[in-house]
Amino acid sequence: MTIDFEIIEKEKIETLKFPHSEVLEEDSAIKERKNALERALSLGNLEHSKIQIYFEDGVSKKMVETTVWAVTDESVVLKKGVGIPINRILKIELLQIGL
Repeated sequence: MTIDFEIIEKEKIETLKFPHSEVLEEDSAIKERKNALERALSLGNLEHSKIQIYFEDGVSKKMVETTVWAVTDESVVLKKGVGIPINRILKIELLQIGL
């Protein structure tokens, strides 16, 4: 999936502009994203596990590898308070560690 995605450092995310529209079309995909975010939050808080977040700003598709610190109703909060709007997240992948 990374072929179409620009890899970005989390520190650069705060400079991006995000449209308000939803990037996912199906309710099942939105529910799956919510479940993945809850897992990522638990793993981030308990084990400091990193994940890959695939998202879309107003310009292109991007991917960041990071730890989720918090999830609000509207955004995913990363280290230093950097946020990504949930409605702009296409996919979350948990990284396999120690395999």
